[in-house]
Amino acid sequence: MIVKALPNMLTLGNLFLGIVAMILAFNDYVDFAAITVIVGMLLDGLDGRVARMLNAQSEFGKELDSLSDVISFGVAPAFIMYVVALQEISVVGIIITALFPICGACRLARFNVQAGVPGYFIGLPITAAGGVLATLALFHEVFPTTILALGMLMLAYLMVSRVKYPNFKKVGIPKSAYWIAPIIIVGVIVIAIMFPNQISKLVFVPLALYALYGIKKNVEYFIRKVRKRESQEEKKHYL
Repeated sequence: MIVKALPNMLTLGNLFLGIVAMILAFNDYVDFAAITVIVGMLLDGLDGRVARMLNAQSEFGKELDSLSDVISFGVAPAFIMYVVALQEISVVGIIITALFPICGACRLARFNVQAGVPGYFIGLPITAAGGVLATLALFHEVFPTTILALGMLMLAYLMVSRVKYPNFKKVGIPKSAYWIAPIIIVGVIVIAIMFPNQISKLVFVPLALYALYGIKKNVEYFIRKVRKRESQEEKKHYL
């Protein structure tokens, strides 16, 4: 029974880290708050795989995972960004801060009730969006608040968009390799504690590229739509 409960324990660990991230941000430990979100991402990536490996998948675990994700990758990253930047723009900052987890919750609700496309997520996963936002907050001294706010709005939009993102969650991992996972997590935590600012900013790069993939797809879709409309208008003109 204890082994079967392992996936839910990982999910609860993710939820716990989301709460810790908000407490750290509130106390101005923004670097460590971002790291906490990143470690939560690792746990979130493991719980589903472990559940499938142990044949311990359940509706309870699915709902618990979604509720935990809203906190850890919706509320926590939004709060981190509010603490470092958005509180400077008063009511607008509050609205943007609230909008991000709201879009994340809508994204998760849609994921739970609608059939997806095999191998893809519809809309930017909240885990990736939260990871981008938490690490983007570390650049608050580099980018003006306006840019950070626009980036946050773009991430919120991508979550509820219909853009297809590659799904790596179901990539198979040999059972014999699962013992390495705790070592990797501990290693990441140790390195993160030693170099909190550097590792968080380093993680930002692949996550941001993944999110930008959706923007690229949106632009390509818009261009195809415009060209199709122009082609139809040309045909009507000749007729």
